Amino acid sequence: MAFYECVFIARQDISSQQVDGLSDEFAGIVEAGGGKVTKRESWGLRNLAYKIKKNRKGHYMLFNIDAPSEAVLEMERNMRLNEDVLRYLTVRVEELEEGPSAMMQQKDRRDDRRGPGGPGGRRGERGDRGDRGDRGDRGDRGDRPQRDGGDN
Repeated sequence: MAFYECVFIARQDISSQQVDGLSDEFAGIVEAGGGKVTKRESWGLRNLAYKIKKNRKGHYMLFNIDAPSEAVLEMERNMRLNEDVLRYLTVRVEELEEGPSAMMQQKDRRDDRRGPGGPGGRRGERGDRGDRGDRGDRGDRGDRPQRDGGDN
């Protein structure tokens, strides 16, 4: 059997429970074909780079699959037929990743940074984009010559 990673995007207007139902359905198809889904990750509702079938957002789901190619092809056929699936991509890999995917690690890092004692969510605060440091005291400006004209 071969190893695969599959990511699919479901429509934004279905609930998380319906997305879980879809993933159960697709995992069942793989298992019926003699394979198994070793890891399932929900990346949540995320913005799309461009509109797909009038949707600006989508529910992302990742599968790590250990299955024969026929089972994966049948899963992809069902994804193509399902109206709730906007896009899918399945890639054959040499070995499956252990632990959380890069997307989940990114999410954890963001959550840690915004935790207690961390910087706020606004841009430009210290620690957000590297410490640019304080400019320090500029000192006394001294006497400046008056300009003629205007309201001085």
